[in-house]
Amino acid sequence: MNVNIQTVNFDADRKLLDLVKRKMQKLNTFHDRIIASDVFLKLDNVVHHIKDKIVEIKVHVPRHSFFVKCSSKSFEQSFENAFDSLVNQVKRRKEKMIA
Repeated sequence: MNVNIQTVNFDADRKLLDLVKRKMQKLNTFHDRIIASDVFLKLDNVVHHIKDKIVEIKVHVPRHSFFVKCSSKSFEQSFENAFDSLVNQVKRRKEKMIA
């Protein structure tokens, strides 16, 4: 699976990027036909005061795409929330395909 990570308006440190890559590779255990995934890490700026950290994840599988967006005070927490929500979406979609 190809994981594309983009940071918007800042430079992420290696630790955060490694965390995102490692967790995204675990998606293969839930769905075996994932083509690619895009992760966007953004800062929500409100008049030069950094408010929240936003994580958007888009996953492409044949004939379907999953999208999740979460925000919190840290990128790690935002990513964990988004990843959990994405796993739930993938599991529900796979159950529908089997049934």
